[in-house]
Amino acid sequence: MNDKTPKVTGIGGVFFKSDDPESMRTWYSKHLGLAVNDHGSSFEFRNAHRPDEINYLQWSPFATDTSYFAPSEKAFMINYRVQEIELLVDNLRSNGVTIVDEIKTYDYGKFVHIMDPEGTKIELWEPRDEVLTQMGGETTK
Repeated sequence: MNDKTPKVTGIGGVFFKSDDPESMRTWYSKHLGLAVNDHGSSFEFRNAHRPDEINYLQWSPFATDTSYFAPSEKAFMINYRVQEIELLVDNLRSNGVTIVDEIKTYDYGKFVHIMDPEGTKIELWEPRDEVLTQMGGETTK
């Protein structure tokens, strides 16, 4: 499939506030078998349209006093995997969606944050999964 429409293609991460993120990671590892690190757990899965391609979803508990979710006051944030992030942001901006910051580029992808109508911060990620694969590390499968 070679669809280049600027849009969400899946979930990239689930982030939530926790009174004790370290204990939360330990609990999920011990009782539910998640492979955890200092940031949470990376779930490994295959792309439905390109089955040879490994993709990732990040699960992360954050301290309750994190500023990462700001300006949202919600206890969670969802990261959506997207394609054509620049065009998507242009479309969102032209439709009156609040864009929180500028697109930032890292080795493993591009990120930007937006707000939904109820004040929930949303993270958009155009991933470069091959970089995460090269970085290695234990994943939840």
